[in-house]
Amino acid sequence: MTRSTEIRHGRVVTPTGVIEDGSVLVRDGRIVRVGSAPTRRRSSGRLIDATDRVVMPGLIDLHGDDIEHQLHPRANASVDPRIALAMADRTNFASGVTTKFHAISFEETPAKNRTVDAAVELAETIAAADDLLIDNRIHARCELSPESVSAVPDLLGSVPIDLVSVMHHTTGDGQLADGEAFTDLYVSEKGCTVDEAERLRDERESMSTETVWKWTRQLIGRLTNAGVVTAFHDVASPDSVEWMADLGIGIAEYPVTMAAIRRAAELGMTTAMGAPNLVRGGSLWDNLSAERAVRAGVLDVLCSDYHPPSLLTAVFVETGESLSDRVARVTRNPADAVGLSDRGRIETGARADLIVVDPDPVPTVDTVLVDGAEQFGTDAAARPDSPRVR
Repeated sequence: MTRSTEIRHGRVVTPTGVIEDGSVLVRDGRIVRVGSAPTRRRSSGRLIDATDRVVMPGLIDLHGDDIEHQLHPRANASVDPRIALAMADRTNFASGVTTKFHAISFEETPAKNRTVDAAVELAETIAAADDLLIDNRIHARCELSPESVSAVPDLLGSVPIDLVSVMHHTTGDGQLADGEAFTDLYVSEKGCTVDEAERLRDERESMSTETVWKWTRQLIGRLTNAGVVTAFHDVASPDSVEWMADLGIGIAEYPVTMAAIRRAAELGMTTAMGAPNLVRGGSLWDNLSAERAVRAGVLDVLCSDYHPPSLLTAVFVETGESLSDRVARVTRNPADAVGLSDRGRIETGARADLIVVDPDPVPTVDTVLVDGAEQFGTDAAARPDSPRVR
């Protein structure tokens, strides 16, 4: 007999609103019923009492590079990629993330432990893993360099890359207004010495604009032909946004100015920023505030960036919006941006990726269902009057 799971008596967040004292019935990995909680107490399967809890879709993280901290917990300490992936997998599902796009840097910055060879190895590790708790996917962050521009498309034949973001960190571009800003970023954030940062800055400044555009066009063309979703990182000007849109890039990732994000929204691009920005109340680098973008109505998606717990916390940051709209920014909207129409929403027929959240005193996850299977549960979610299996 097919077993089922029913979550009852929670605040169920759907695409159209919140069902108070709601119920979600799951069978064979799919949501089969959503509505008010039934008055009857018996259930033919697993029954989860979500009283005083919020029930929402599993979080979908399009950009999280937290696996780098698992790979290199200290500057000179390296961990086997399989172990790092297993730990990142568990950290994310405990934070409510059920679909994770690991943002892997295809960049030659050895001082930051970033090399193209290491990126290829990590991507291959993710593709080969078959014992993980959540849906782990690959987001290739492609710095515009000869090594990266060739390595990323070459991987497509053997590794399923679901998202590629193009970036060019150089002076006068994005958040790096001048040479001093570039050096500060690569020393304080990326672990380079001053000499290494200045050498890297000189290399990138030597690339002509024509070369950057040529590589971008070639890369996006190959990726588009392969059906890969593409994004551009740290865009600063409306002109750059328009150029991206003309190339067919669909996601404006981490726009650094209000002018850029407004233009992206006007052109119908998906706009994405970091959840830590919203939770902290501003950007680490004095770029565009996520809260300001939200209140302007031009921010579609939040990503964990470097801190998975911030994705859930951001849902409960008061922005003047409905809970349903805030949840959509970390579930349905990112799913739609990458063509995952089967998840990110609590509705009949959707994939049963669900989380039960205790919002007070800080948002924490009680229960996680991935594809209908309960991967994680606490005694708080399994009340004494709701046995685990009936």
